Amino acid sequence: MNFIDEVKLYLKAGDGGDGCMSFRREKFVEFGGPNGGNGGKGGDIVFVSNTNLNTLLNFRYKRHFKAGDGKSGASRDRSGTVGKDVILKVPVGTQIVDEKSKEVIIDLNKPDMEFQIAKGGKGGLGNTNFKSSINRAPRHFTCGQPGEEKYVLLKLKILSDVGIIGMPNAGKSKFLTRCSNVDTKVGNYPFTTIRPHLGVAKVDDSEIVIADIPGIITDAHLGVGLGHKFLKHIERCKALLHLIDVTHDNVISTYDCTHNELKLYNNDLVKKEEVVVLNKCDLLREAEILEKKSYLAKYLNKEILCLSIDGDLQPILRLLSEKLKKSNPKEIDVYDPFKA
Repeated sequence: MNFIDEVKLYLKAGDGGDGCMSFRREKFVEFGGPNGGNGGKGGDIVFVSNTNLNTLLNFRYKRHFKAGDGKSGASRDRSGTVGKDVILKVPVGTQIVDEKSKEVIIDLNKPDMEFQIAKGGKGGLGNTNFKSSINRAPRHFTCGQPGEEKYVLLKLKILSDVGIIGMPNAGKSKFLTRCSNVDTKVGNYPFTTIRPHLGVAKVDDSEIVIADIPGIITDAHLGVGLGHKFLKHIERCKALLHLIDVTHDNVISTYDCTHNELKLYNNDLVKKEEVVVLNKCDLLREAEILEKKSYLAKYLNKEILCLSIDGDLQPILRLLSEKLKKSNPKEIDVYDPFKA
């Protein structure tokens, strides 16, 4: 499985170098005085959000990172070299969480964001810094300070405009494949999708980013099935596309199952703009479809769309685009994570 969305890291910034105690020893320089240099600063650890990444796979096997230590000072007022920084690139949408307090330190939700997570220790002072009118030959110097160290959790929440939700085998992967150029696995059995997929769909003259979320079943918020692992990705979606298999005997209970799991996981998810679509309408007679559509529309008090395997996707995509404009009236350009 190549999609990694949560890892634990140990980070250690570099230690500062020690100051130097040294004196001038030239043959013809009487009372030469101190000339010990300062130690170099330890390296920092910095996170950078990168649009070319979409998973935390780079941290699957290496989870300990240490920046370079600063070098000690030397005689003739030579300062030690600065320790080498460690730059860690993560996908846009990565949250850095403190492992102990579980508090979010920063949310790298924009491209090319930089954040210094661990600061390198300061270098020590050489004995030159302690020279004074009453102490011409100081033998005092300071050691470098240790760099910061901490355990952090990286949690990736993918950035998308629309999240496709629904029960397993509702046709979510097929919908994403048809409206974008993403080649996802499609099969006539549940849980063909075992990780989120992103695709870009064209709507007239604009584009929207759509995420296919693995099927959500009863008690997914408690860890049942696969949906619980990826419910956090829905939090960033601005609108939801709820696909329902029209062949189910009770479409209302099917809708409520997914809706209730979102509510139990995070009540804010059910407040998002939502488009409900009855899928696989080519498998039933028109009278049965109209009956279920009317039944569900009356229950939800909203418009219900229908979709078959060869149906036109543009009406659904246009409605989603309108929902996005309502949720972000001031936002004109929609961020596309596929563009560097």
